[in-house]
Amino acid sequence: MEIAGSVALVTGANRGLGREFVEQLRERGAKKVYAAARDTSTITTPGVVPVALDVLDPESVERAARQAGDVTLLVNNAGIATGQNLIRGDLAQVRREMETHFFGTLTVTRAFADVLGGNGGGAIVNVLSVLSWFSWDGATSYSAAKAAQWSLTAGTRVELAGQGTQVLGVHFGSAATDMTSDYDGPKLTPSEVIGAALDGLADGAVEVLVDEWSRTTKAGLAQDPAEFYAAAVRPIQRRTAG
Repeated sequence: MEIAGSVALVTGANRGLGREFVEQLRERGAKKVYAAARDTSTITTPGVVPVALDVLDPESVERAARQAGDVTLLVNNAGIATGQNLIRGDLAQVRREMETHFFGTLTVTRAFADVLGGNGGGAIVNVLSVLSWFSWDGATSYSAAKAAQWSLTAGTRVELAGQGTQVLGVHFGSAATDMTSDYDGPKLTPSEVIGAALDGLADGAVEVLVDEWSRTTKAGLAQDPAEFYAAAVRPIQRRTAG
């Protein structure tokens, strides 16, 4: 994917990682950046095209796809974290996380697939998580939603390969955004996450493991689950308990 000269659309572009995507894409020479959010008044980055887009509203998504018919790079960044567990959490919030991360990403991808194909193929970046690969008590709902989004990323990569669309999944442990304000462990800066993601995109990668946490966890999928959870989850629980 050639970022310089590209036309990008970033969901959830009003804060955190989304705003950092917008800024770095412009720094790297993107010709146009559509900054999408439910409320366009929250888009404060200069030099972008605000787009009203709610990933849970299919009509909103379709309108955005019609407005941004020149897009060559789609960044599925919009996400939420409700802090729910699957068994005893608020089921409405569990559904909301799955609707946002899986069905929201799918809805936006479906709406823009033909746009990308008509513009030469382009690329899609999906912001995933180290929690795609393990469950953490206190956020098992988020883990399930991110695991589904990871599988969606692989599925859409297979389906869109024929039209030349690069589909990139980005995994990392924790970044310093509003979403992680209650987490007191180590955090990457948004700049580190997005820099690694865009480097991988430019290199033609299909997966970026931003930090050691994501690399170790991905490698741990081949382990016995009991050993994996003893090594990967308990240290996190000790940090958050302390």
